[in-house]
Amino acid sequence: MRRTSFTARAAIVTCVVAVVAVLVTALVALPLSIRQTSVEAQARLVDETSLATELLRPHINNKQSADEVAISNRLRAKNIDIFIIRNGVPDRPGLPEPVIRSISANRAVPVRRAVIAGRVKQINGRPLPNHSGVVLVQDPPKVTIGMVISRLWVALLAGLGAGMLAGPLLASRVSRPIRDAARAAGRLSAGDRTVRLESEGPAEVDELASAFNGLAAALAQSEGRERDFLLSVSHELRTPLTTIKGYAEALADGVVGVDGAQRAGATMLDEAARLDRLIADLLVLARLEAADLPIEIMDVDLTDLVRSAGEAWGSRAAAAGLVLRVDIPAFRVPVRTDPGRLRQILDGLLENALRVVPAGAPLVLAMPGPGTVEVRDGGPGFTDDDLAVVFERGALSARYRGVRKVGSGLGLALASRLIRRLGGAIEAGHATEGGARFTVRVPMS
Repeated sequence: MRRTSFTARAAIVTCVVAVVAVLVTALVALPLSIRQTSVEAQARLVDETSLATELLRPHINNKQSADEVAISNRLRAKNIDIFIIRNGVPDRPGLPEPVIRSISANRAVPVRRAVIAGRVKQINGRPLPNHSGVVLVQDPPKVTIGMVISRLWVALLAGLGAGMLAGPLLASRVSRPIRDAARAAGRLSAGDRTVRLESEGPAEVDELASAFNGLAAALAQSEGRERDFLLSVSHELRTPLTTIKGYAEALADGVVGVDGAQRAGATMLDEAARLDRLIADLLVLARLEAADLPIEIMDVDLTDLVRSAGEAWGSRAAAAGLVLRVDIPAFRVPVRTDPGRLRQILDGLLENALRVVPAGAPLVLAMPGPGTVEVRDGGPGFTDDDLAVVFERGALSARYRGVRKVGSGLGLALASRLIRRLGGAIEAGHATEGGARFTVRVPMS
């Protein structure tokens, strides 16, 4: 089913609004037109009364004259009736007594409604000398919707036409940034990372363009880091594979004798274990990003866990010429975490330290506070720029390859994602020992 475009919908809505506006205008104009018509009718009645009074002033003391008949006929042609009062007596019956008394008392009768011969009329009267005067009578003005439309139809039709014409133009103008964004998104999905939107128009359109441009820049940066990461992982895979392949070829060609076979086998096992760890890290990282890595949260004694980690890594540190100092409290520190995953994080941090810390430099595994574990060393440490990207996959590996010993770039990214799944946090900084400091915090029980 084909959906209606935004432009078409906006045009339809604009046209509907134009129609509604015209109808509302007509409804609002009705009472205003009624009032204006009434005011105009009253003004005409006042003018006619003034004119008739001046014309009849010379003849008011005489009996009906030809001028009086002509004036009456002219007024009746305008649907206006005239009563002439001489000496307090109207020329014919029908006027209310209060009107007659007002004219006889030399008082004007303002425009108002009165019952004349059983019908509601609009009257206006002016006095003349000798208790005489003139009273004009007309029907109250009637205004209908048809009359209003007949007066305003040109303006209403012009407004409706302008709305109908402006609707599609306005809809096209409003929808243009959306169409541009859709085309740019299509180019972006097709692999063009250079596409950008111009910041123009209303604030909302400018926000859309800024958000899109930010997304495109972030995607290009992410893909660049992804490429660097893949290069790093490829290098990490190729190194042990090359070693294994070389020893395997030597064994197959008989180059390695019986005495060297055991050493070759041990080397191949070490490199295979290295490959296994790398592949395991990749799988764990992939499962973390897919949020399907099993986590078993339980009550754990953090002191005991850190102590066991220190015992396990003490011998490895000694073999690398380092002394691992374990600084833990003498009491239990209960936390809520997955002990296997937390131990995996600490193992990764200690392994990274052993890789870069020179012999004789300090290495510390400590618990400086409740639910907090620190790994500090006296190695090369990090710059402030390093700290900004330290937990991004492969960022430091790509930066320092060929400068100092580096790993695959997975360990710190894995630690960061793991600790978040455990409900904790990890932070990198500068250690008092002169190298790097990693602070891991886990929830207390």
